[in-house]
Amino acid sequence: MSGNAWEAIDTYDAKSLGALFAADKDRLSAFSFDLSGITFDFSKTHLDAELLGQFMRIAEAQGFAKARDALFAGEVVNPSEDRPAEHVAERGTGAADAVELAATRRARMRALVDAIEGGAFGDITGILHIGIGGSVLGPALLVDALGRNSGRLEVRYLSNIDGQAFDDAVSTLDPESTLVVVASKTFTTAETMANMTAALDWLREGGIDDPYGQVIAVTAMPEAAIEAGIDETRILLFSEGVGGRYSLWSSVGLSAALGLGWGAFEELLEGAAEMDRHFRYTEPGRNLPLLAAFTDRLYARKFGCQTRGVFAYDERLRLLPSYLQQLEMESNGKSVKLDGSPVDGPTAPVTWGGTGTDAQHAVFQLLHQGTVLAPVEFIAVTEAEDSLPPEHHRQLLLNAFAQGAALMAGRESDDPHRSYPGNRPSTTILLERLDSRALGALLAFYEHRTFANAVLMGINPFDQFGVELGKQIARKLDESADGEAFDPSTRALIEKAGL
Repeated sequence: MSGNAWEAIDTYDAKSLGALFAADKDRLSAFSFDLSGITFDFSKTHLDAELLGQFMRIAEAQGFAKARDALFAGEVVNPSEDRPAEHVAERGTGAADAVELAATRRARMRALVDAIEGGAFGDITGILHIGIGGSVLGPALLVDALGRNSGRLEVRYLSNIDGQAFDDAVSTLDPESTLVVVASKTFTTAETMANMTAALDWLREGGIDDPYGQVIAVTAMPEAAIEAGIDETRILLFSEGVGGRYSLWSSVGLSAALGLGWGAFEELLEGAAEMDRHFRYTEPGRNLPLLAAFTDRLYARKFGCQTRGVFAYDERLRLLPSYLQQLEMESNGKSVKLDGSPVDGPTAPVTWGGTGTDAQHAVFQLLHQGTVLAPVEFIAVTEAEDSLPPEHHRQLLLNAFAQGAALMAGRESDDPHRSYPGNRPSTTILLERLDSRALGALLAFYEHRTFANAVLMGINPFDQFGVELGKQIARKLDESADGEAFDPSTRALIEKAGL
């Protein structure tokens, strides 16, 4: 059944965006939705009633409802690792024991936050959060988006093993009043352990007699953290079923809870839970993450689009494209189905993007006039919180909306250099205001969109074996100084670098 529907989509004579609006005066109301203080406008995509019907047939044939139920029931949805995906349990939905355990661990996390704020660790002014991938990207996004005017602790994030990244991260911190949070699921990740060692040395050099006393570990493997020297009283746990790129809702969010306050962290969870309920109970034709996945599949498969641009018209969301790169490409950058057979079409496109008007003067030339078709996502916030007159923010929003209009409409010219083809798709996501609840709902939307895409493709979004090979080879290179086991180019590079 899904094969017939895919064939129908592949051969469908898609109308231009202008023709779609001209043919349906109610198009905006049919493809624009409001939820959690956020407007999701899909009307400038090529999705229409016929394509929507075909995609819903595919979703049914692919067992979307069953897969979604399995996710929220805490069943195994990551078969290659024989695990559930328990990030939704952190927000109150899932197997009863997983939800209860998440609540217990969150209570311990809050007790630690209260203790730190109450002076149990002395006069703390800064947090150095060490991790990599999802152990950093999520919390860093939260603090950058919501914590600029909090007046609370200074929170710095370190992931890169490059020594310059370390120097930059600690440059404004005082070792005497800094807590180091080390987030690692296994507590064996090479980059994270190397940076933890550097942080311990930095604390010692700063006059701290017991540097381990200023380190908090966040992990799913407490034994490994204890072996690394962390006292068990300073270890926060999260489930093995919570993947790194889905982990900001768990104890991995400790630095964000400290930087923003516990109330803000709880509101973040509540906003995500609201999107969870929408995704779980809303019919396919109005289900926002599923609709977004339909557009993703449409452009990747029928239009052959290999990239998707995400542009945040709000400086506070400047880290969102990077966060989405990992969420989407590490989840769905696969080439085999759940059963190990090859996929029968394109999977995740390359997610890329930038910030507002900066991007307009850097990459939008290609988007408007280039030979590469790339669907674009605009994210903006109606209410500003900056110090400038309202007109300044008004111009920012007008730029965002104008870009979507220009991509769709285009403009003909007798001068080919000044001609714009138009009919280029975009989605706009407009938040009323950027607060914890809205950001929680937005990030949960992207999580469920990623999952919905995976179900439509028949792949597993929760493993990430592709990140392992390069690390394994790096360890072999370290162990084999002469590099004889490797290709001539690699051996030459090792010799050139004096390694």
